[in-house]
Amino acid sequence: MIVKKRVVAIYARVSTEHEAQISALGNQIQYYDDLFEKHPEWELYDRYIDEGITGTSVKKRKNFMRMMQDASKNKFDLIVTREVSRFARNTVDTLQQTRILRREGVEVYFTEDNIWTMNDEDGELRLTIMATLAQNESKKTSVRVKAGQMISFKNGVLYGNGNILGYDRIGKEYVLNELQARTVRRIFDLYLDGNGVRKIQFALEKEGHLTATGLTKWQPGNISRILRNSFYCGTIVYRKQFVPDFLEQKKINNFGEVDKVIVEGRHTPIVTKEQFEKVQQILSSKSESVHNKGCRGKKISKDVWCRKMKCECGSSYNRVTWHKSSEGPQYAYQCYSQIRTGSFKTRERKGLSTEGICVTKMVPRWKLEVMADIIFQKFWNDREGVLAIANEMLDNCYENEHDNEVLDRKRDLEDKMELWNCTDIINL
Repeated sequence: MIVKKRVVAIYARVSTEHEAQISALGNQIQYYDDLFEKHPEWELYDRYIDEGITGTSVKKRKNFMRMMQDASKNKFDLIVTREVSRFARNTVDTLQQTRILRREGVEVYFTEDNIWTMNDEDGELRLTIMATLAQNESKKTSVRVKAGQMISFKNGVLYGNGNILGYDRIGKEYVLNELQARTVRRIFDLYLDGNGVRKIQFALEKEGHLTATGLTKWQPGNISRILRNSFYCGTIVYRKQFVPDFLEQKKINNFGEVDKVIVEGRHTPIVTKEQFEKVQQILSSKSESVHNKGCRGKKISKDVWCRKMKCECGSSYNRVTWHKSSEGPQYAYQCYSQIRTGSFKTRERKGLSTEGICVTKMVPRWKLEVMADIIFQKFWNDREGVLAIANEMLDNCYENEHDNEVLDRKRDLEDKMELWNCTDIINL
């Protein structure tokens, strides 16, 4: 009897970069090597291994997505993985991905659960049950982790990489770095003296203060974050961000949806609580002033030139306005990197470093409009030919996009119907 050769891909995953988990990955690889010895008809194509990545969402797993792309190119016809929880801990993802693979002619074999996604009559039902159990286990793990974090918060356990200006992280403690602490005090003093972040930026660069990463150039955003960081007055605030959905594992800013945890740290403060609170009052008053003008969130420019133009340095353009009493408002466009760091001439005049600063000049709007008129006039001489080409391109794009959209929608509805039917069976 001739046994059909199968081209096999192996998928393995560990959820953290903890040493014990990496060791577990080595055990998984050995497990697959032993399994291959029992199946001489298998021919290994590649191993797809994700290390230190959560299993709740397939989108975050680089090698999983690479495996799916290779499957669509018919590079193998069988994926071997140890158990459903290693493949995905999201029921919908598990079923959707296995169905996509089935359409591509690729079978998945879950060795521990003994599930073959194509051969078993009850394969998908059993897969749905196991995927649901894996998702529930992931939810329980999320609850346990959050409970452990709350205990750590109350005990003042430090998180992050330790790169806080003014401190050196030694073991589990933050030790004052006096040289950097002077920079932090200088920032607070300058702000309390009435200077804005842009003036503080220029002052720090002129005085030779370095950032937390040792750079000589400062960004206004870095200065704003320092002014808002309560760590500098001795207070640690946890849960500034939180994860609302354990499946997506996407952090969002906490605006009061969950309670923040505030504790007094064991580190040495750089500024007093009175100084910090005074700075927060000034920041708050400026923020309210902006909000009262109706400017909330990031404003998307409606200016066609801002949306279309890019500077040669890679930055976008911002519109600059000035007023002449006789002619009304005049507009020009300036590279945003110059607005953020100061123009070449401004930095030169203030005695600041000009290395790496964009030198592109502002462009008046009237020049752009003249250039546009010249270009359109050249095309408009053959308007019928241009319109015919444009219409043909639009028709082709619409036809292709529409066909793909209908096909994707059809597949999505089929998957949802199958998932709905399987869920009904489980709930019986």
